Amino acid sequence: MTRVLAVANQKGGVAKTTTVASLGAAMAEQGRRVLLVDLDPQGSLTFSLGHDPDKLAVSIHEVLLGDVEPDTALLETPEGMTLLPANIDLAGAEAMLLMRAGREYALKRALAKIGDRFDVVIVDCPPSLGVLTLNGLTAADDVIVPLQCETLAHRGVGQFLRTVDDVQQITNADLVLLGALPTLYDSRTTHSRDVILDVVDRYQLPVLAPPIPRTVRFAEASASGASVLAGRKNKGAMAYRELAAALLKHWKSGKALPTFTPEV
Repeated sequence: MTRVLAVANQKGGVAKTTTVASLGAAMAEQGRRVLLVDLDPQGSLTFSLGHDPDKLAVSIHEVLLGDVEPDTALLETPEGMTLLPANIDLAGAEAMLLMRAGREYALKRALAKIGDRFDVVIVDCPPSLGVLTLNGLTAADDVIVPLQCETLAHRGVGQFLRTVDDVQQITNADLVLLGALPTLYDSRTTHSRDVILDVVDRYQLPVLAPPIPRTVRFAEASASGASVLAGRKNKGAMAYRELAAALLKHWKSGKALPTFTPEV
């Protein structure tokens, strides 16, 4: 059965795109058929996986509006994943979807046509709480919230959690919030630990393990058009592989995901 995982946070710069690309690559390494969905008009995921958003013949924009079949927009990545790409046209799709009935279900309808080809679908939601993010959450089985371990990281988390609750009440009763994923984590600083403890205390959110460490490798990977896992052994890649393995085990057997509690 295909699992759909949304990676979402309305705040930008929290490593959503890195998380999607890295988890996808790690699951592809495990032999899973992986589809990555770029739902961000900035096209960051598309660009970071080696495709120029400005040169796409078709993209998720046309798919969500029902102008083309989903499989006509699919692209392959060098790491064995399939990508449903995005570009700035998607900003227009958001405006057009607002005028349509059932607008929150556009992605779910599209994935229903191609989902059986994949074991895992991972959705990179935009840094907003608009109709595109609602599409991602409505189509998903599970959602992870990347959270950078820096001041003001929790701003907007409460609003995002209310959005998840609304989705569970209205468009997707089966959506499961798996927890927050600490990113840009530096175990040497009390600041990183304090941010996580504050989020746990404030929102009673599970914090997933392992935390993703801060590393320059992520920026280098995006610039090279590949995920951080490609040909590299570093702390970031190892952390994402560990999380991917835990997710696959959780989906297969129901085994609880490991959680993280920073040492005080």
